[in-house]
This record gives sequence, C-alpha cells and structure tokens, in this order.
Amino acid sequence: MDATPTSGGVPGGDATPASGGLTSGSDAAPPSGSDVAPPSGSDVAPPSGSDVAPPSGSDAAPPSGGAPGVDAALARAWVAAVAASVAAHAAELTDLDAAIGDGDHGVNLRRGFDAVVAALATLEADTAGAVLTKTGTTLVSKVGGASGPLYGSLFRALGKTLSDDSSVTTFGAGLRAGLDAIVRLGKAEPGDKTMVDALTPAVAAFEAATSSGLVAAATAAATAAADGAAATTPLQARKGRASYLGERSVGHQDPGATSTALIFAALADVT
Repeated sequence: MDATPTSGGVPGGDATPASGGLTSGSDAAPPSGSDVAPPSGSDVAPPSGSDVAPPSGSDAAPPSGGAPGVDAALARAWVAAVAASVAAHAAELTDLDAAIGDGDHGVNLRRGFDAVVAALATLEADTAGAVLTKTGTTLVSKVGGASGPLYGSLFRALGKTLSDDSSVTTFGAGLRAGLDAIVRLGKAEPGDKTMVDALTPAVAAFEAATSSGLVAAATAAATAAADGAAATTPLQARKGRASYLGERSVGHQDPGATSTALIFAALADVT
C-alpha cells in the first residue's frame, strides 16, 4: 500500500499574569525632604512570575501515554479517514481479493464503512469507546463475508477497552484485545497470509511506542502494518478461501492485510 502517515500536535494554554504586580503608591515620590530612592523594588520589574512566562508545564503536552489520549472527536476523525481510504482503494482491494479470494473485499468493506459513517452521524457519544463500539457493531451487521465479523470484533474490543480510560497506553491495550478477538474468531496466526500478518506487528509496534505518545505510536503501527501486508506476497495461504489455491496463492498480497494497513495509516494521518 502507498499511504504514508503524518504526525500532529497537541493544544496548549496561556496563563495571564496576576493583577496588582506593584503595590499602591510604589511609584509615588519619596517623602518630602528625603533624598533617598523609593523602597527597593518600587520601580523595578514585578516579582518573578507576575509578567513572565507561565510555570513550566502549563503549556506543555500531557505526559506521554497519559489520559486523555484519544477522545470522541479523534475517534470519529479516524473512522471517517478509514472510510475515505477504503473508498479510494476499493478497486485495489477487490483486485487483490479477485486473485486469491472471491473478489468482494473492497466492495464489502466500502459498504460497511459507508454504513458506519451514517450511523455515527446520528450517534450522540462523548467518548471514544462509544464511537468505536458503534463502529464495530455496525461492521458486523453490514459487511458480508469474513471481514465484517473480523473488523467488527477489532473495533468492538477496542471500544470496550476505552470505555473508562482514553490514554495512549489503554488504546494499545484495546488494540491487543482486538487482535486477540480476531485470532480467536479466525484461528489464524502470523504467516498464514491473513490480516493477522499486518495486525500483529502493528499492535506490537504501537505498544512499544506508547511512552513516546500517540503520534509516535500511531506512526510506528502504520509502518509495521504496511510492512506486514507487503510481507504476505511471498507466503502461501493457510487460512481462508485463498488456502484452497495452495501454491497458486504465492505472489499475491493478502487483501485483508492490505485493508488493515489502510486502517492504521488512517490513524497515523489523523493524530
């Protein structure tokens, strides 16, 4: 796949100085007849902190891996980016699937994410967990073939993990839960020439980079997913419809691994 991730930043705040940096009368003339200067500090800069930059940390990004890492707005942006990417690559996904499968992966996945976008448009949700759980439920009900239950399980497991905590670390744990759900459902392992070949390294890369923050973790996951998808080309399929082809499945990139890479590329794009 040819999508490349981009990185993003975090907002900050600006503190305003406290009122009354100088005391009343501090600029007044000295008492009649005196030749001394006004009290020390009356015509000098106000005390440290009154008109200076805010204390360290007030404009800084939140600690790496800390909450909040993924809010409802970001979850919606991610899903919308996935839907757009799937639509743009639907023909490619279908061609890949036609070579070693039943030729409907791109069509089915596009229909599913179109349904997700419509469902989220009317969903009142203030957490990433609710958005992603709804995404998974919709995919299960709207996408035909194996990809609906598999991707639906991924997003539902992720959404349920984020129900009470939206930190980067918890997001990684949710991805791990989604991978585990897919493995249980599809009985596939790395090397079987399935979406697991892209998802497994992507989850591992995300987890390894959580201490560096969401942007770094998402970027690492996108790169690992793309590499994992490309690595399915020389493999012989051992699971799914492609396994019926035996050695004839060699030389074709797996469509499920390819769409998985698109999903992680979209995450990197919106972070």
